[in-house]
Amino acid sequence: MLDTYLPKRYQAAKAHVVDSLGNFSQQIDVVVFDRQYSPFIFTYENETIIPAESVYAVFEAKQTADAGLVAYAQEKVASVRRLHRTSLPIPHAGGTYPAKPLIPILGGLLTFESEWSPALGPSMDKALNANLTEGRLDIGCVAAHGHFFYDQASGAYSYTNENKPATAFLFKLIAQLQFSGTVPMIDVEAYGQWLTK
Repeated sequence: MLDTYLPKRYQAAKAHVVDSLGNFSQQIDVVVFDRQYSPFIFTYENETIIPAESVYAVFEAKQTADAGLVAYAQEKVASVRRLHRTSLPIPHAGGTYPAKPLIPILGGLLTFESEWSPALGPSMDKALNANLTEGRLDIGCVAAHGHFFYDQASGAYSYTNENKPATAFLFKLIAQLQFSGTVPMIDVEAYGQWLTK
């Protein structure tokens, strides 16, 4: 769904994420990445591999949300956020701009249904709040009920029940992606050194 409806500057795929040191994430169900400024996306043994610097967001996608799935998704998100990312100065006609700060990688959960009743109630909140560090899930959708997002200002999750959860989630995700701006300039030579070892 995401690859169909996101603006064309973004691409979504099932993939592993790699860093310039040769470290890999766990397999991620949906990686939202920058195709326009990513110098390379490659396939190895039928697996898509995306450089860590190109990643905007990662999602675990399953049928039904429960505490086990939330913890599993948090670990998968953390496996991407732990990767080393590079950022180089940006050359221009008059010299160079400083290296762009790394953008935060959004983490999320996509499901059709929830084991909890209410679906977006205290049980989900407890599961989400169990990991607010590397594994924090910033945004997610339970398609039959609504969506959630982590509100940085309040330091708490916000839950919205609605008639068109997938559409509302998509607009919220696009807004957060727009805020991220553009991915940093990748140190391609660092990847070249790792790939030739």
